[in-house]
Amino acid sequence: MTPSAWRHSLRIRLLAGTLFWVAGTILVAGWGLGNLFRQHVEAQFHAELRTHLDQLTAQITLDAQGRAQLALPLSDPRFGRPYSGYYWQVDAMGPTGASIAPALLRSRSLWDVALAVPEDALAEGDIHVHQIDGPQGKRLSVVERSVRIDDAADNKPHTLRLLAAADADLMAEPVSRFNGALWLALGVLGAGLVLAAVVQVSVGLSPLRALRTALARVRGGETPRLAGDFPVEVAPLVDEFNTVLAHNAAVVERARTHAGNLAHALKTPLTVLANAAQAKETQDPELARLVLEQIGVARRQVDYHLARAQAAATTRVPGARTVLLPVAEGLVRVMQRIHAQREIAITVQPWPAPLAFRGEAQDLQEMLGNLLDNACKWAAHRVEIHAHTDGTTLTLTLDDDGPGLAAPQREAVLRRGVRADEQVPGSGLGLAIVDDLARLYGGRVELLDSPLGGVRAALTLPAVA
Repeated sequence: MTPSAWRHSLRIRLLAGTLFWVAGTILVAGWGLGNLFRQHVEAQFHAELRTHLDQLTAQITLDAQGRAQLALPLSDPRFGRPYSGYYWQVDAMGPTGASIAPALLRSRSLWDVALAVPEDALAEGDIHVHQIDGPQGKRLSVVERSVRIDDAADNKPHTLRLLAAADADLMAEPVSRFNGALWLALGVLGAGLVLAAVVQVSVGLSPLRALRTALARVRGGETPRLAGDFPVEVAPLVDEFNTVLAHNAAVVERARTHAGNLAHALKTPLTVLANAAQAKETQDPELARLVLEQIGVARRQVDYHLARAQAAATTRVPGARTVLLPVAEGLVRVMQRIHAQREIAITVQPWPAPLAFRGEAQDLQEMLGNLLDNACKWAAHRVEIHAHTDGTTLTLTLDDDGPGLAAPQREAVLRRGVRADEQVPGSGLGLAIVDDLARLYGGRVELLDSPLGGVRAALTLPAVA
């Protein structure tokens, strides 16, 4: 997991935190429960050995010759089965605490082996525990005590060392089995908790996925606002989003209104001036020509900057969506009427439907209309319109069979006010407006060689996925 993923993914942080605590809790629980069970088994194991030692102590006596003997055999039958894992032994204890070989008595389970225990200073009645090697290389746990018995024959006390031992594996095996079952159970529990955490995080974050889907629908132009059933924790955020969207829509509407008001405020005085310049009583024809020329320039500048202002406002409004085909077909009908005398054949080539532009219909009409009008002005007989998309961008190409345009001129005609031929009607602003509008939407327009022999205008715009 990279640090960047940790910082930027809420899902990873939630799952990582949950996994950390689940793993930590299971490890602590496994260690604690295993340790408690081991201590319990050890306590039971040594308690059983002390019970056997107590029974051995109760049964040990001296016969008439002063030899150690058992009054009754011990009750556990395992002491009578060779190498059963349970053993007892009685040694004579020397003054240093060491056993005096050979053993005075030993269980049948030891067969012909005597236990060798280390020297130990045992006070009478004390119980000590040792770990020693026993028969067949097994490790034994031994409990021992010293007992002093008076001999009636010689009236001397005898100190005996009593041992009860058992195979340590008899204690380790149940602990091992328990630990195996414990870790298996904790592993299953941990897997269940992890699965529950994954489900919980997935369900908990599902409103965010729904919010993302709703935002994508707004961005794709399918709806002007966020719609859906969101939980109370997310609903305030959705309401804030919708408030912002409504505010942006209101700003755009005000911008359009102001643009229209400005156009009306400027065009009306310009019209008055134009009419005055063209009046018969005008005494200075040169001044009238100059006034009309400058009025035309002013009108073109007003149209150009109002188009930019309107486009700059609309490109910031999410949810805008315009289907391409109706706009293209409507513009074709208009151009066929405008250029009817030239009998230009305008063809819209079939494309996958429905292609849609992520923007305002007015802006698409402005861009496509200028390109189509320009193609019709220069075409000899034919104009073809093609369109395709790669899912994120929409590309429109307009081909004409006109005289074409030299490469050095293609970049120049995209600049404001530059015209390829002054004899062809126009203001020199059409292609510049198209270029500016396309750039505002994050697209571009290019002039290329056309397979029809003229110019190909390639317009790239954002598409609705």
